[in-house]
Amino acid sequence: MQKIEIKAEQFFELLKLKDTSMWEIFAQMIDGNEKEIIFLDNEDKILFNYILPSNSEKLEEDRTEFSKQFSEKLTNLN
Repeated sequence: MQKIEIKAEQFFELLKLKDTSMWEIFAQMIDGNEKEIIFLDNEDKILFNYILPSNSEKLEEDRTEFSKQFSEKLTNLN
């Protein structure tokens, strides 16, 4: 499995500047092979990782599940 390391702060700043979502970027990276995307902080410590699926159907399932969990966490904060 290919590993891709991404500096999280720079990545999310670029997404804001380009007005795009990480899911759009992930969709462009799909090539039939799973990839491990590793998000790093500025000191190269692992913040979290994500296994990019080999197909867009699974990516859509992941996006839906992420959105659901994110919404639940936001609700619990209020």
